[in-house]
Amino acid sequence: MAKDYYDILGVSRSATQEEIKKAFRKLAHEHHPDKASGNEAKFKEINEAYQVLNNPDKRKQYDQFGQTFNSAGGQSYGGGFNWQDFARQAGGTGGFNTGGFSFNGEEFDLGDIFGEFFGGRGGQGRRGGSSRARGSDLEYTMEISLKESAFGAEKVISVEKQTTCENCQGKGYDDTAKLETCKTCGGKGRVMKQQRTIFGVYQSEQLCPECEGGGKKPDRPCKACGGDGRVIKEKQLKIKIPAGIDNGQSIKLTGEGEAGEKGSPAGDLYITFRVQPAKGFKREGDDILTIKEINIAQASLGDKVEVETLDGWVSLKIPAGTQSGKVFKLSDKGVQRLHGRGRGDQLVEIIVKTPEGLSRKAKELMEELREEID
Repeated sequence: MAKDYYDILGVSRSATQEEIKKAFRKLAHEHHPDKASGNEAKFKEINEAYQVLNNPDKRKQYDQFGQTFNSAGGQSYGGGFNWQDFARQAGGTGGFNTGGFSFNGEEFDLGDIFGEFFGGRGGQGRRGGSSRARGSDLEYTMEISLKESAFGAEKVISVEKQTTCENCQGKGYDDTAKLETCKTCGGKGRVMKQQRTIFGVYQSEQLCPECEGGGKKPDRPCKACGGDGRVIKEKQLKIKIPAGIDNGQSIKLTGEGEAGEKGSPAGDLYITFRVQPAKGFKREGDDILTIKEINIAQASLGDKVEVETLDGWVSLKIPAGTQSGKVFKLSDKGVQRLHGRGRGDQLVEIIVKTPEGLSRKAKELMEELREEID
């Protein structure tokens, strides 16, 4: 009976990737062979389930073909063979359905048939070989300040991920293990597979599933990783924040995702930036928008006022007769252009503040001013 990887990890079929990872860590810690209560067989089973369900592509294939693919489609063909029925079963002109069906009492799996002929699912090519899975990509969200997004910065983050096992260098066995000739392939590393298809018996050569093409097998797996070649560790990474990066934008760190299976390439790490709001500043593209309040006297007579920028405080000249809503530009006081030269500008909107709670003298002066300017 096929294994149910969801049952092994104790999660539902709708579990999120984070729930799957959390369940794996708990069970792996509980059954690790180095623990007094550890169970090596159970540890390997848990690890096997995690390697499938933690990989979105593998999980999708497992969900589709896992326990019931041999009976999927279920249509039975009697004594003769009808190409129209076959085409309907195979999905018509829109492509083949990789479910199974029976013909003259024999069960066939279209996915296996066309995988053998045309390099179908699971990465199998014409010779029936398979390659070890590349490590999974990881995503990380980093919060940064507006100044850090404008000018760039360096930060150190901690990422928990699958890394190459140091005890066995990713091989799945350490130096104390003995390599024995694989009994399945006799040391050749490849085996012949015969499969009955609707076109006849098809024979192909593939990598040996026991030794994965090596021709030899260790007598025992690495105790640190259970034979997978990977362990979960926390790694610190120094991240260079690009100057000009905006909210929601990402960078890719090649090879900093999870380690691949037994020496295969690692995945990538994608870091998405969330820029925290800064009081008094608003970013619009490469420009910075700010507001400066002045009183009616400053607006009428003109003045010099201090305006805060990302670089510090600067002096801004207010011409006499400035109206509320007037926008002044401070050149090159905005955000550095991402992967480019120069900076944006800072746009300062002037708001003329109407005075409240005037004293008697102030009111008298305002009355005189009103009579003067009417």
